[in-house]
Amino acid sequence: MTTVTVLADPPVEGFVLQDLAGGIVDDAEAAELYEAMLLDVCRAVEISGAELLVNYRPSEQVPDGVDPETAVREPVTKALESPGNARFEVQVGSTFAGRVGNTVTHLLDREDVATVAAVEPTAALLNRQLIDSAAMKLRSSGVVLGPAAGGRVYYAGFGEPIDFEDSYATPTVETIGERAGDAGLDVDFLPPSAVLETRADLETIVPLLRARNRAGRVVPQRTTAFLDDLGIRIIDDEGSATVVRETDRS
Repeated sequence: MTTVTVLADPPVEGFVLQDLAGGIVDDAEAAELYEAMLLDVCRAVEISGAELLVNYRPSEQVPDGVDPETAVREPVTKALESPGNARFEVQVGSTFAGRVGNTVTHLLDREDVATVAAVEPTAALLNRQLIDSAAMKLRSSGVVLGPAAGGRVYYAGFGEPIDFEDSYATPTVETIGERAGDAGLDVDFLPPSAVLETRADLETIVPLLRARNRAGRVVPQRTTAFLDDLGIRIIDDEGSATVVRETDRS
């Protein structure tokens, strides 16, 4: 069984999705969107064949007055059907790559977990099929990556540790792939998918979610509903895709 660790920031205003906030959505709405994606991703892991591990930030890495464990645990627990099966543990490390590396290495070397994957809540389209497909690929490959636009990854799975120092340097999919090769590990890939971190990402995510929803296909329910509530749409502006908002929630 693969353990999927979701590296979660506390969904508080002014701390998450800062490359998206301040424009078409404000800081408070960005925090709500992040929480919606966090819950959708955790639910996708729960209904897959994987074990869910939610990694929250240490208190010294979040805004003053925020309890990172409570801010993450409370909404996730309410969203899960069997919250007692989920693990919640604090992240260790000063950088994102370091925190991923510490978690993956600890689980593989100290807890004898067979395979470990690292994802973020911004992997908005992660679903059970992708998680289970990656688990199958990890049976024969040491590393499995889910590529996203701009050289990012929405999923990184490991059957053996790599050198994680600066492993998430851009382009991440290439950097991790190189580290895997250096460690003598085979690399396999999931189909490309989208992440939602910036306004530009909305141009990909929003029409895809709307199309899938209309076709009756699986969508991340909370994320889709929240973006729809905001009235986020992509329109054709003289041949260019433009993000607009049709709803004023003030």
